[in-house]
Amino acid sequence: MLGLEYFSFQDLWSPLFLTFMLVIIVLYTFMVGPWRERLGGTAVSWQRQFAFILAIVLLYLTQGGPLSLLGHLMFTFHMTNMAISYVIVPPLLIYGIPDWIWRAVFSKSFWRPFRILMNPIVCLALFILLFSFYHMPANHDWIMLHFTVHRIYYFVLLVSAVMMWWPVYAPIPEWRRISPLMTLGYIFLGGLLLTPACVMIIFANTPLFAMYNDPDVWVQAMGYCVSGDPGMLLKQFEGPAFFNLLSVMDDQQLGGIIMKLVQEFVNAIALYTVFMRWYRRDHNNDEDAVLEPTG
Repeated sequence: MLGLEYFSFQDLWSPLFLTFMLVIIVLYTFMVGPWRERLGGTAVSWQRQFAFILAIVLLYLTQGGPLSLLGHLMFTFHMTNMAISYVIVPPLLIYGIPDWIWRAVFSKSFWRPFRILMNPIVCLALFILLFSFYHMPANHDWIMLHFTVHRIYYFVLLVSAVMMWWPVYAPIPEWRRISPLMTLGYIFLGGLLLTPACVMIIFANTPLFAMYNDPDVWVQAMGYCVSGDPGMLLKQFEGPAFFNLLSVMDDQQLGGIIMKLVQEFVNAIALYTVFMRWYRRDHNNDEDAVLEPTG
């Protein structure tokens, strides 16, 4: 299906990365389960546990599983992976990790010099700049052809995505640095600032990324995610067009559309969540004021 049958189990599932992600899930399960009392924690709901495990599974599929390989074959899947990894996964991670773990980690004095980085403007600007810089065609192709840089950049992008979502979903109330009204504006601004990168991709008149239309560039990038001699891919398939269900331009445009649609959908959920949290807080405050004795 989609050409995946031509690749080995190792190419599709990245066993070492799979093992690493399974270890993370097991450690998390023990921390919120048998080790919870020793760590001074409280009970964690099944919804939070499910959110964390789902985030890890999605991150694995997009960064080391079949979706990762598909992202090297079609730009549509590349942008789908981007949307999942940096728009969907970060809120799930923030929600899935209980507040007592966040407190235990970030209450250390070590983090004090870095608090400026958690300014909401810095958080938003950092992710938007990193994402937009990466999707400039020359930068994208260069990063994809340098494996170490590629991995480091993707990790930094994930950290910046978590930072971007932190002002919206910070699990500890006193760590929220902006009001609900400002948070609504923050979400709207984030969607607005990401639009130019998506528009550039959607409305481009020519193919932007050599990785998906130049067989020589493609085969170099494939060398980092398949075993054996990547040159055999050219002899066997002659380039990425063999696997692409769409034309290069249609593939490129669809990828940009998917990224924007996913972002807008997740932003809509975030706007609703923040508004309802604001409404419930003010509603509870109004009830408390009514119930207070008048003397």
